[in-house]
Amino acid sequence: MAEQRVVIGFDSSTQSTKALAVDIETGAVLGQGVAPHTVSTGAGRESDPEQWWQALGAAAAATGWADRAAAVAVAGQQHGLVTLDASGAPVRPALLWNDVRSAPQAAGLKAAIGAAELARRTGSVPTAAFTATKWAWLRAVEPAAADRVAAVRLPHDFLTEQLTGEAVTDRGDASGTGWWGPDGYDLALLDRIGLDPALLPHVLAPGTPAGAVRPGTPLRAGVPVATGTGDNMAAALGLGLRPGQPVLSLGTSGTVYAVGGTRPADPSGTVAGFADALGGWLPLACTLNCTLAVDRFAALLGRGRDEVEDGGTVVVLPYLDGERTPDLPAASGLVHGLRHDTSPGQLLQAAYDGAAHALLAALDGVLSAGGADPAGEAPLLLIGGGARGRTWQRTVLRLSGRAVQVPEAQELVALGAAAQAAALLTGEPADAVARRWRTAHGPVLEPVTKDEEALTRIGDTLRRAGALQDAPAEDR
Repeated sequence: MAEQRVVIGFDSSTQSTKALAVDIETGAVLGQGVAPHTVSTGAGRESDPEQWWQALGAAAAATGWADRAAAVAVAGQQHGLVTLDASGAPVRPALLWNDVRSAPQAAGLKAAIGAAELARRTGSVPTAAFTATKWAWLRAVEPAAADRVAAVRLPHDFLTEQLTGEAVTDRGDASGTGWWGPDGYDLALLDRIGLDPALLPHVLAPGTPAGAVRPGTPLRAGVPVATGTGDNMAAALGLGLRPGQPVLSLGTSGTVYAVGGTRPADPSGTVAGFADALGGWLPLACTLNCTLAVDRFAALLGRGRDEVEDGGTVVVLPYLDGERTPDLPAASGLVHGLRHDTSPGQLLQAAYDGAAHALLAALDGVLSAGGADPAGEAPLLLIGGGARGRTWQRTVLRLSGRAVQVPEAQELVALGAAAQAAALLTGEPADAVARRWRTAHGPVLEPVTKDEEALTRIGDTLRRAGALQDAPAEDR
């Protein structure tokens, strides 16, 4: 009887590290673990990278396979700025993707270089979420800390280096920095923000091993470590995503993306032109406010998540943390059209609608940017923590007008990392591994008539809110 081979995939997210031990042949999850992270709640969003490393060890141990895994890989939250000193210790807590303090630096880059030129060179117009703007913020606000930095990493890079001792990354995660393009690191842009390229990791080709687990880590020494990637790229792998298949992810943030065959370069900044973890592209739109923002409205109203009511004309823009899409980093939540007869259930449904609207409004652009037909008939894959929520499903069906498929597999980011690890051993592309595991299998919800009236109402309110933010302070 052949020996069972098992890999471990990690998902180091904003809130926790999750680990899945997966059978290479069947895709069966044989063990899993989770360990929480702490995130600051002050002026910004920061986290200590050392706790990610401790969480990775705890999550690995909880799977029961840490000492037996045949290969491993780490996927992590995109954009985070990890700064290390000459000894490899963090100079300061990592700036996370949802820290928007670098909005002035993002505006400065666009003014100095131009949105169209930035999109041409790096695929994206950087917002406050991007690593490049965070480094520019650090140089401007904490120059003494910046001067101590001997290495700059993304979260998944940091953890991979802790495992292997190798300073490497992949094209998918690197494409979310704002300083990488198809020809490699953009040296002119790095010079403008004052970052020495020698401080950055080497970008590996897809499928290249990152190294091997070194002694003294929570995992068995000597086993191969795959390159890993960013969380959205890993989820695309975990689904075995084919070109043109749209995905909507409902989590702390919301994302909509699709694998594309052509490189995106959207000068409006709505679509980020990310690379995928293989040889293609992953055009993507992202919002800061999704499930947590809606849950906050439910708590304020004293209602359960699914205690919604139809009808009413109230509009909610739940931008409780500022917003990335649309690019309104200084925004706050807005309720418009509240009337005496507006019920709490209608107000809560409006929060769902407002959270879903920005993602669905960007869907056609995401598909077009990757060379796919927006009118294609492929169902919208609904993933993330909100995907199994009845009200989220009804909302997405009503506002998209598309069929919706809900994959039965969960923890798709960790599954994507596991597929990368398995591919090192089988020689398959990582997405082919996931398709063999049938990770995207799940029920299909039939389309319903698109609620054009609600979409128009939200769009009109958003345009007024955007115009208000852009107006001089004395005119607001």
